[in-house]
Amino acid sequence: MTVRNMTELELNDVLGWATREGWNPGVEDAPAFFAADPNGFFVKDVDGCPVAAISVVNHSNDFAFLGLYLCLPGYRGRGYGMEVWRHGLAYAGRRCVGLDGVAAQQDNYRISGFRKTGRTVRYQGVVSHRACPNVVAATTLDRSVLLEMERIATGAMRNQFMANWFSRTRSRRTMVLKRGSEIAGFATARECGLGIKIGPIQAENAQDALDLLRAVAPQQDDAPVFVDVPDTAQGLSLLLQQHGFEPVFETARMYLNTPPIGQPPPYHAIACMELG
Repeated sequence: MTVRNMTELELNDVLGWATREGWNPGVEDAPAFFAADPNGFFVKDVDGCPVAAISVVNHSNDFAFLGLYLCLPGYRGRGYGMEVWRHGLAYAGRRCVGLDGVAAQQDNYRISGFRKTGRTVRYQGVVSHRACPNVVAATTLDRSVLLEMERIATGAMRNQFMANWFSRTRSRRTMVLKRGSEIAGFATARECGLGIKIGPIQAENAQDALDLLRAVAPQQDDAPVFVDVPDTAQGLSLLLQQHGFEPVFETARMYLNTPPIGQPPPYHAIACMELG
């Protein structure tokens, strides 16, 4: 048996593989990913060294998400990827499993029973940082509200992952838009190898979305900003394009078994393509 659980240190190494593939993960993604489900990350060993990887994070008794499906270039075409694929799906059991699949792999995912439900487009642009009086740093007191907003938007329970995602670190922060004492929207930004990624985002209108984007934007005006927008958020896509953002990458959102049904606000973006 040469497919095994990876350690958190190895997860950081696999994120390095992803960086070399152009995925541009966050610089502190590994702890948040690993906290979601420490048993949901797998590697295939050849001669004692990891050569292929996959994550199948069991977020709840009903829902899992597949990502980080990678094989080192020199070991491709030997079936190692299929070994970790089968192992990961077996770990998910009867759960619904989601993924964001690149175009080259979508036919292979269909063979395993995955069905496309939509697409996600990555936009790249530049946002000038601007403080907004009603956009403030999220606190631990906001956590339960943010988790419930995410649950409603996605239709999936991902509390362990999102609680870590909303925790402020050196390179990641979440801002909330307050209307009176209520949270009317939020956005999380994290530093990546190149620029920052903003997600998730939730806002009810274009002005709120723009205020959140500006509030979490980097202080350097020329730093690239990336936002992963599902096709259920055409308003946010249009807003980004109006401010000079361009599409640079696209994936298909696919599910094995019955997908969750969410009720997202009009302006929304996903957290990350690796874990949904």
